[in-house]
Amino acid sequence: MVDHLFSPLTLRGTEIPNRVFVSPMCQYSSPDGVATDWHLVHLGSRAVGGAGLVMTEATAVSPEGRISPQDLGIWTDEQRDALAPVADFVRSQGSVPAIQLAHAGRKASTYRPWEDESGPVPLDEGGWETVAPSGPYPRDGDEAPTHALSTDEIEDVVADFADAAERALDAGFEVAEVHAAHGYLLHEFLSPVANDRDDEYGGSFENRTRLLREVVGAVRSVWPDDKPVFVRISATDWIDEGESWDVEQSARLAPILAEAGADLIDVSAGGISPAQDVPYAGPNYQLPYAEVIREHVAETDADVAVATVGGVTEPEQAEAVVANDRADAVLIGREFLRSPYWPLHAAHELGEDVDWPVQYHRAKPR
Repeated sequence: MVDHLFSPLTLRGTEIPNRVFVSPMCQYSSPDGVATDWHLVHLGSRAVGGAGLVMTEATAVSPEGRISPQDLGIWTDEQRDALAPVADFVRSQGSVPAIQLAHAGRKASTYRPWEDESGPVPLDEGGWETVAPSGPYPRDGDEAPTHALSTDEIEDVVADFADAAERALDAGFEVAEVHAAHGYLLHEFLSPVANDRDDEYGGSFENRTRLLREVVGAVRSVWPDDKPVFVRISATDWIDEGESWDVEQSARLAPILAEAGADLIDVSAGGISPAQDVPYAGPNYQLPYAEVIREHVAETDADVAVATVGGVTEPEQAEAVVANDRADAVLIGREFLRSPYWPLHAAHELGEDVDWPVQYHRAKPR
């Protein structure tokens, strides 16, 4: 019997029944940002499958914050109301419903991955002018029209995240994750690769981290004290030449985010530029970054958990991550697309007796 991967994790007053979390995975299937039956089935089936926490895809806090015109959003009450049944069903299956709040910044207004076209959507086809700390996202083809945010517009972004968090709470979500990874807006402010501002939001480490600190603080201010706030970061830009964001800065940032109100750091990597060079993309390929951050958190006595994502596919692999104190939880993406009931199968393989939905008892291995 094991008691690591399938042990509960309590953050503030919220108990997550196990350490297997569904990673945010964009579905690009939301007309006007509104969730549909697809989202209920997609996310609900992972809750039925035994995930401890089920997180929505990147959910835009404003229209210009969408990655694509078909992205999920939560800047209107209609969008909030469409997500409420999803959160309710996930909870009814014993999982914790979570939402990732996001702004795509200079990487917004793009075609969906399966479209015949790629890159930015033209303004006359439903695209929009993107926003950034400085300039546009570099592309081989046409760059999207982009403007650098003014300080007043930055204040609006912070307010958008807070408003979105309030709607998410009303919809029934128990965890809010701030998306500050993968080259999207908050990551763009962190990284010198995308941020060459000379005001209070650029230049020094303190200035480049200012917007993320303000957003986390704003979300925390409207989120109940007994419910956790997560932050997803890219631990490194995977760019060695010149100034970039790296794991040392990420480790330094983690206790600061904890002080701002974060309860878990969700450690991913990359996405800031096509110039990135991924050194390895096999099993646990981002786990070493989470370990560095977790070690620094322990050294500073910061009260924040650390989770890993990327290349986690096998039950024994996931169990070893948690059992050996390499991370507090694992987030799984593509493997959940292949196997919605991965946690149930993993528990059986690891010799752990977990509850199955009563409707499925006849199929539970003995």
